[in-house]
Amino acid sequence: MKKIIDYLFFFILCTNHLYAQSVDDVFSQKKMRKDLEVFKEIRVKANSGLYKYRTENQIDSIYRWAEKEIEKSSTYRDFYNIISQLTDFEGSLHNATNFPKILKQSLSNEKTGYFPYPIKWIDRKWVINFEHGTVPLGAEVIAINGHTINDMMNDLYKYYTTDGINTTGKRIGIRTHFSKYFRLNYGLKPEFEIQFKKNNSDHIENRTIYSIGYSDYYKNFRNRYSKQFDQIYYDDLPNDGKYTYEKIDASTAVLTIHTFSMGNKNSEEHKTYVAFLDDIFTNIETENIENLIVDIRQNSGGTDPNDIITYSYLTQRNFQENREAWIGFRKIPFLKYYDINVPKLLRPLGVGKYNKLFQKDFYVEKDNRYYQGSLSDDHKIRSPNKRKFTKKVYLLISPAVASAASLFAAMVVGNENTYTIGEETMGGYYGHNGHSALNYKLPKSKLEFSFSVVNLEQDVVKKSNQFYNRGIIPDYNVSQSFEDYLNHKDVQMEFVLDLIRQNSIK
Repeated sequence: MKKIIDYLFFFILCTNHLYAQSVDDVFSQKKMRKDLEVFKEIRVKANSGLYKYRTENQIDSIYRWAEKEIEKSSTYRDFYNIISQLTDFEGSLHNATNFPKILKQSLSNEKTGYFPYPIKWIDRKWVINFEHGTVPLGAEVIAINGHTINDMMNDLYKYYTTDGINTTGKRIGIRTHFSKYFRLNYGLKPEFEIQFKKNNSDHIENRTIYSIGYSDYYKNFRNRYSKQFDQIYYDDLPNDGKYTYEKIDASTAVLTIHTFSMGNKNSEEHKTYVAFLDDIFTNIETENIENLIVDIRQNSGGTDPNDIITYSYLTQRNFQENREAWIGFRKIPFLKYYDINVPKLLRPLGVGKYNKLFQKDFYVEKDNRYYQGSLSDDHKIRSPNKRKFTKKVYLLISPAVASAASLFAAMVVGNENTYTIGEETMGGYYGHNGHSALNYKLPKSKLEFSFSVVNLEQDVVKKSNQFYNRGIIPDYNVSQSFEDYLNHKDVQMEFVLDLIRQNSIK
């Protein structure tokens, strides 16, 4: 009995040693190569978005880069950064790479080594977004520890994936997690030499600031200066706070939709939302509203069919959720690496129902792809709602708009009666990879990664100012100036109201 206990104790010790306790622990190149091989095999076989924005040669090239990077890598963090670069290169906002639970906990327990202040992109500059620090509020960051701000962003953008080659959406990740990203890329630092310029000054100042812990950084982020303006993006909204309707004057109203996460078509929350839409569009029709502002600037997506139902009130054409959708497999591949709490031998049974759902929905086989057919709800031809709004629509968008929200926005943008105001979205105009996510775990590093497997072509109008590998481009690019930022001014809403006044005079 004692021998068994000794073996168990030894096994636990080996297990704990096998899995890194810190992201900075040594990790062998042999394990890196094995995991890189598995990672690529899974992406090629299962990820329909692998070649959506990149050619086969480009993908092969970045994997050759990864192999060379391994030759000069020695830590777990080095390997995580390689995998993060590969993940980001594909160009899908639904791609994700994560540490195993033990390393997430390790990071969150770190007491020093983190840059203290959140930053934010304002007026084409990265500025300090904290009011009570040793660096002035709004100071433009020039360099940190010898890394110029442009070089830093090129290094850190890999941690926050967006559609295509979009970068505006990556700034959402930077404004939230800048200190963590800096730590992951450059390691823990006891202090930071920061170069900055105060507002309206060309003089570069230097200052040494001391590091803080992981949780202290996020405490500072929760007290960021811009919280008053952008907090709703981070809030866990109650059901009655996810959407609002307000009449501004006799001819203008605002429909604000902060999220499409309102349940599926069978949920009570969805039914409540549909009743809300029917009610307000009845009022819009009765009250003869001429201008409808649709504000989705904080909307990062949600569930079907909330986006499509909403669009039905804003269009005059028959439409589909997408024109084309396909996956690259008949059955979920590489089950032994599938991230599910089921023994490997039993996994075929555990995922059997998912395979049946895939096969039922994606039943048209062509050129080693499996397409949705006409029987799918996503290809159903839908008609405009009888209470459809046919007058002027003013759509407010931002870099936070993604997934179902960007699909909705792209469809609204295609309407001839729509004006689009704001900043480029992180979600694509013509399509994206979405809907069904697969989750895998690499055998040696235990890094967890996921991607959405349905390659979607959205039912949108081709427009000369919209690009295949970018987010949705607004008709009027409007963002905060530095003074707007200091005053928490909603410059985009003010612009829209002024545009409505100008249009009413014509």
